[in-house]
Amino acid sequence: MATYTHGHHESVLRSHTWRTVANSAAYLRDHLRPGLDVLDVGCGPGTITVELAGLVAPGRVVGADASDEVIARAAAQEGAAAVEFRTADAAALSFDDASFDVVHAHQLLQHVADPVAVLRQLARTTRPGGVVAARDSDYAGMFWYPRLPGLSEWLELYRTLALGNGGEPDAGRRLLAWAHEAGLADVTATASVWCFSTPEDRAWWGGLWADRVTSSAFADQAVARGLATTSDLGRLAAAWREWAGHDDGWFVVPHGEILARVIGFEFVPSASHH
Repeated sequence: MATYTHGHHESVLRSHTWRTVANSAAYLRDHLRPGLDVLDVGCGPGTITVELAGLVAPGRVVGADASDEVIARAAAQEGAAAVEFRTADAAALSFDDASFDVVHAHQLLQHVADPVAVLRQLARTTRPGGVVAARDSDYAGMFWYPRLPGLSEWLELYRTLALGNGGEPDAGRRLLAWAHEAGLADVTATASVWCFSTPEDRAWWGGLWADRVTSSAFADQAVARGLATTSDLGRLAAAWREWAGHDDGWFVVPHGEILARVIGFEFVPSASHH
């Protein structure tokens, strides 16, 4: 079982609650219509989930996440009455076969030990003719300006930590391959980015990462495993703040996306790993 690299510190949830259908699930938008039933796996604090509910009402929408703490937060937000939130393991979903028209996962597959097995679970719960939608970032593909050495060091540390936790930080480029390995044949693969370049965006993105590298589970794990000292992490946080304050600062996070049409999917337990 993989360890969740980010944890649920406020600096992490600050990022997760920023996510919307427009900035994180635009590739799925044209496949949504009123009356569809949707499952959002790895829903986190549920901002995308609540928006999905508004787009498919009166369809049923369920948000599922492994963290009781985050599910409680999701259920307390405005608009949550339209969603059923529940704790669930993505690798062993308790939902019946063919229960939903759309099964969505945003930034989930990079954090699981066996993404192919999870994709098979997503497909199992999707009705024939429905779609599995997944989007994940790709850390090795991130790039920025100015080229501050501290951010390069941060990226190397993050990727080392995430791989050590049993995840795949460069999941975006692998989604199509994983979908094929999971037995999904009708797959459309696309890409999109987050771009942080305005003073406000730089302050937000740089600020939350400066906090993450010193105060979140990322910091605790890095120190516990001997990958960095608290002094090292303070230096990385300073690099993030320097980038955020730069008038020419620019940062891009690339994402891979897949939309897989499910036609008579036959569930076969997986023993494969990424």
